[in-house]
Amino acid sequence: MKNLIVVLGSLIVAFAFNFFLVPFGILSSGISGIAILLGLITPFNTGLLNLVLNLPLVILGYYKLGKTITINTLICVVSLSTFLYLLPVVQVTDNILLSTVFGGGIGGIGVGLILKHSGTSGGLDIIAILISRTSSFSIGLLLTGMNGIIVLISGVVFDWEKALYTLLSIYLTGKMIDTIFTNHVKLTMQIVTSKGVLIRNDLLQSIYRGITITEGYGGYTQEKKDILMMVVTRYETLQIKQIVRKYDEHAFINIFETVEVDGKFTNN
Repeated sequence: MKNLIVVLGSLIVAFAFNFFLVPFGILSSGISGIAILLGLITPFNTGLLNLVLNLPLVILGYYKLGKTITINTLICVVSLSTFLYLLPVVQVTDNILLSTVFGGGIGGIGVGLILKHSGTSGGLDIIAILISRTSSFSIGLLLTGMNGIIVLISGVVFDWEKALYTLLSIYLTGKMIDTIFTNHVKLTMQIVTSKGVLIRNDLLQSIYRGITITEGYGGYTQEKKDILMMVVTRYETLQIKQIVRKYDEHAFINIFETVEVDGKFTNN
């Protein structure tokens, strides 16, 4: 089901590109924006360029984000590249402002869906996720900041009016991502389990978060329990729950929102 949503998100992004942004030479964010740029000034197809440019960062994601996220990212990159190749470039409206607004907004919906279901659209998404894990910056804000270079390229290659439209498109994409995908929200997870050592070892290898462990016992059973406490991002909760259930089907997991984090909450 998650893979299907990732594919759907890729289709939405490709639709936003080919029907709103590409016809006016408006760039998108990240590697996809660079692929659009190269597709406009070279004979190569945007979809093919997107695939080639993303492969090195997908490999980085495998080592830093884990197998599940990387598989979904690869599915997204291949799906997006395929849809960009297959969908025709159609100018829906003659109004460049409308194309910018709808292209940026619809593209942000697609990327937000992809991120929300344990994937990335590749490229700068991977770098933004890695930075957000050790900072309080949101994914959308990081992507907007890193994409400043694309705005400059757009201004130099085309004209500065197009660059301003590109900036507006990137901003709207980032805002829509943050509306759908709340990765920057920090959560505290309390895990009460009898398999604390096994879960701890797996979490430290997979999540890169600090863990505080205390001892307790069941109020009814009087059975000794380990209580693991972690501060994580919303993006990581699904993976953590999967790890916990792998070792202890009966573990109790309590998740609540964290108002503020003061200090480092990684394990390195």
